[in-house]
Amino acid sequence: MSAGSTDKGLLTPENCGVVFIDHQPQMFAAIGKLARADLLKSVQVLASAAKLFHVPVILTTVRSAAFSGRVIPQLHAMFPGHTAIIRSTMNAWDNGEFVAAVKRTGRMNFVMAALWAETCLAFPALQMLEDGYGIYAVEDASGSASQRALTTVARRIEQPGGMPVTA
Repeated sequence: MSAGSTDKGLLTPENCGVVFIDHQPQMFAAIGKLARADLLKSVQVLASAAKLFHVPVILTTVRSAAFSGRVIPQLHAMFPGHTAIIRSTMNAWDNGEFVAAVKRTGRMNFVMAALWAETCLAFPALQMLEDGYGIYAVEDASGSASQRALTTVARRIEQPGGMPVTA
């Protein structure tokens, strides 16, 4: 699905949801200190916008008990009533609870940010595009091994119709 096929490419509070995938303390640890601060700022901007406009939010963690911990305190504070979906695989779209949460929103457009973009953003984004969802990948709220890797992920998501955006 291309972005142009839904609401002329515009996101509205009524047509989109926001997904934060694996924004967990251990996942942030591998990002450089300066990049980490910028990334965190962008995550907070995106979360604030979602909260302000009452957009449905989905939070996920990977192996939270065994490895990465729960969502970062900043997201937990913004969405205290949200329980993160705990996954054991890198691809959120392989998790039935995640797919059900996406479907429950009734939305067809999703603004997505993830740590790490190479897997945790790319894999579900590509599959959701294939299933007819509009995907807006938030580059500055997503972490990666390098800027080059993040750029490559953005190009990969763009090819089937996803849209790179910033917070």
